[in-house]
Amino acid sequence: MTDTVSSRSQIATASASRYLQQLCKHFEHKIPVTFDPNSGSITFSSGVCAVAADDTTLTLSLTSANAEDMATLKDVVARHLVRFAFREDLTVVWEG
Repeated sequence: MTDTVSSRSQIATASASRYLQQLCKHFEHKIPVTFDPNSGSITFSSGVCAVAADDTTLTLSLTSANAEDMATLKDVVARHLVRFAFREDLTVVWEG
């Protein structure tokens, strides 16, 4: 049995729900996605990104099978989020 790897980032933004929906809508054309204005899940080949939004914070929670897949997942999610949030100076800092 393989242990999974996890990581999380909490990003302060008043536009958390908008970014959650943008991320999910962007990927839903290619891979399995479920979402509403407050939460979502994006299933990549390298792992899963759970997304949550409240009035002040966007939370990204990643799980993958190994460190290599986690590195790929972190890169893809962060690059897309930063691109969508070009009007803000968002910094994605991963814990774990």
